[in-house]
Amino acid sequence: MSDDVAAARAAAEEKSVFSHEPVGPDATAAYGDHPDQVIDFYAPRAEAGPGGPAPVVLVLHGGAWRAPYDRRHISPFADFLARRGLAVASAEYRCGGENDSLAGRWPDTFDDVAAALDALPALVRELLPQADPRRTVLTGHSAGGHLALWGAARHVLPVDSPWRSGGSAALRGVVALAPIADFAVADKLDVCGGAVRQLLGGDEHFAERQPYADPALLLPTGIATALVQGRADLDVPQTVAESYAEAAAKAGEMVGVTLLEGVGHFPLIDPAADACAVVAQEIEQLAW
Repeated sequence: MSDDVAAARAAAEEKSVFSHEPVGPDATAAYGDHPDQVIDFYAPRAEAGPGGPAPVVLVLHGGAWRAPYDRRHISPFADFLARRGLAVASAEYRCGGENDSLAGRWPDTFDDVAAALDALPALVRELLPQADPRRTVLTGHSAGGHLALWGAARHVLPVDSPWRSGGSAALRGVVALAPIADFAVADKLDVCGGAVRQLLGGDEHFAERQPYADPALLLPTGIATALVQGRADLDVPQTVAESYAEAAAKAGEMVGVTLLEGVGHFPLIDPAADACAVVAQEIEQLAW
């Protein structure tokens, strides 16, 4: 396929995912004092799985950790999962800074994801009584896929990390979608216009902060992990996911990698795309 054809297909995929109207949640709750420290909750719209309380899916949106992107663009995906009988929590977190071109905030972005994870069980019990927070799957797309992998690995963070948890997260698993999963490879490929290096505060901080933020260095986690990746992804190439899986294997952990032929970056969270159903099935397999 020529570069022009590939770029045109990628543009069409992006247009499709952003063509959906945002879907309002059933409830929203704060997990902190900042306006971005909120979680939207979507109650299950159907019976799911073998019966009993619905599993919970915590969704972390992508957007290269940059401020122009928030949870609204992934709300149709959250609703799609809820319509399959899953209870869904979609977390907002602080991205970028005053300059919208900058990726992430250190340490705020990580503060928020850690706080959202810690607050989630109690909020689920309060707002989604039909759900079981003990049966939680963490998922995220692109930069959100990075945060999902990172959130599941807090118990193996360096001992001096403020985000380190006392034990492994009470998760059934992680399904990371086109994740920025290996910072060394993503940085070398200049994924999302240098977003990885910006997230960690630029050249002067990259090396010192990488051990606290790079999922490929936080292995093994002991938590069931699956990656879903489009082979035609121009934004986060499949090499990034494969490198993470290789690092996991070297650490003695098997990570499932599902590569979808002819699929780019955005169909994974586009309810109109077949790839989105594959993602839902991966989540359901871990949830139940």
